[in-house]
Amino acid sequence: MPLKKTEATAHAQHPTRREIIASGAVLPIALTLTPGAAAQTAAPSSASSVPVNLTINGTRHALALDPRATLLDVLRDQLDLTGTKKGCDQGQCGACTVLINGRRVVSCLTLAVMQEDASITTIEGLATDGKLHPLQQAFIDHDAFQCGYCTPGQICSAAGLIAEGKARTPEQIRELMSGNICRCGAYPNIVAAIQQAMEQS
Repeated sequence: MPLKKTEATAHAQHPTRREIIASGAVLPIALTLTPGAAAQTAAPSSASSVPVNLTINGTRHALALDPRATLLDVLRDQLDLTGTKKGCDQGQCGACTVLINGRRVVSCLTLAVMQEDASITTIEGLATDGKLHPLQQAFIDHDAFQCGYCTPGQICSAAGLIAEGKARTPEQIRELMSGNICRCGAYPNIVAAIQQAMEQS
């Protein structure tokens, strides 16, 4: 039965529930079928890059960085310094530890743009003239690793620990290295390696 004029006008102004649901189902399909439409709709606007000069392992790098980029991601993804490992990405495992002005820092929680005037040292920068750092050699001497994933962070953290000069006993070393997790459980060998390096420093 055809709608009266007034009913048809009201129907056009107030679509039925079924029509609303049907139109809502069409939009995602249309976005899927339209190349790039989903990306254009869903992608958040990216922050503009800012110029940053980072001094890493004695080399100055002029970079254009997203202000939200972590130091860890810049080291690995832009500078190809992959010795620094991404573990938990929440600052809890210590695998990404680097030295900033000699102080140990988890790079996954550090914004790269904030390190403009800092001196950054990664595991790649500890050896000099092809000679291993005493800590690197000590980790080899004491088999202070198994899978090796946490080792760069362990060594950088240990270098910062020795520079702090607060650890004297194995107990103090264990306490002050507690932010670096070794899932293989090589802790006794790690402590022994750090003790050897401390004696040589």
